[in-house]
Amino acid sequence: MISQRRKVKIFFAVFAALTFLALTFIGLYGFYIPKKYASSVGAYAAQYGLDEDLVFAVIRAESNFKRDAKSEAGAIGLMQLMPSTARFAETLCQKEIDLYDADDNIRAGCAYLSYLFGKFSEKDTALAAYNAGEGRVRGWLADTEYSADGKNLSYIPFGETRAYVGKVKKFYKYYKIFYF
Repeated sequence: MISQRRKVKIFFAVFAALTFLALTFIGLYGFYIPKKYASSVGAYAAQYGLDEDLVFAVIRAESNFKRDAKSEAGAIGLMQLMPSTARFAETLCQKEIDLYDADDNIRAGCAYLSYLFGKFSEKDTALAAYNAGEGRVRGWLADTEYSADGKNLSYIPFGETRAYVGKVKKFYKYYKIFYF
């Protein structure tokens, strides 16, 4: 028979172990899906009518929050914008954009993402356009092999873009679960 005192010791040992595991999990999860640049993301997501968790998911997928990230294709910054896209985003923002400036990059990325959501109503299609380009996605939408209705993609033919959309959606789900 286990004494009452022994039961209390076991209870507190199990409680301490579970607390340690929970805090470790939370710390690792926060490292995996951080909310860096939260003030810029919050401000520009609100300004451009975006879900800020989606913006965080895009940044996480694009650059993993590396402000000075540059892709082989030439995309720059947190939201990995091409210089030509940034020039277009300048017209949306009505401001000159420095892609290496975190605040400017987030502003331009949010403006462009909002623009794409205005053109493509479905999240997957807008995200595919963010990755592959608006013109390419319009071509896919015109092809019945990839779109049944000409408005939404039923299949993304580029493996890289398909993986990108899946990655953003995965991170978006994690942000929604973790930061509820």
